[in-house]
Amino acid sequence: MPLIFITGGVRSGKSYFAEQAAVAQYQNEPFKQKRLVYVASGVATDNEMEKRIIRHQADRLAQEVSWHTIEAPYRVDLAFSELAAGDVALWDCVTTWLTNAFYEGFDSGTPCVGKPGCLKEKLRVMKESVVTLLKKKVTLFVVSNELFDEPSYTSEEVELYRQMLGELHQWFVSVANTAYEMDYGVVKKWK
Repeated sequence: MPLIFITGGVRSGKSYFAEQAAVAQYQNEPFKQKRLVYVASGVATDNEMEKRIIRHQADRLAQEVSWHTIEAPYRVDLAFSELAAGDVALWDCVTTWLTNAFYEGFDSGTPCVGKPGCLKEKLRVMKESVVTLLKKKVTLFVVSNELFDEPSYTSEEVELYRQMLGELHQWFVSVANTAYEMDYGVVKKWK
């Protein structure tokens, strides 16, 4: 089944676009046993993020369809394993999930970014679960942020994050049937 990758700047309209596209796909899906699923990776770690999560939830509630939400801030593979043939899923978003992956374990002493092989393993599991999901005949919309128009940072950790995110974007586009970029609310289809 298809993977649709959608990227763009912060508040560019990519989540709204992805939601509308997922709803349209869901309404046109021929399978009788299907769900419209929102896989959420956001964690309300501060006031701004809490407001964004509430806004996204309100946007989904205002739609004429019912979303089934699965919270997946760390183990998106477990969320994906809950999906079944015919489901239409929207994962929002890769950048939030990658941030969570970087700093998982911080509160107990050493974040993943500081453990040899930890991030590599998380990326391997996530990619493997995406490929498995597509074999299950699930349509997957993937949202991510575009962070590559900004100048380089002096922080090695931030540059590692940007490098890993860039590699993830390339991977997603390589396995995607369609890839879009949002810029100021305007959609550009790249693939």
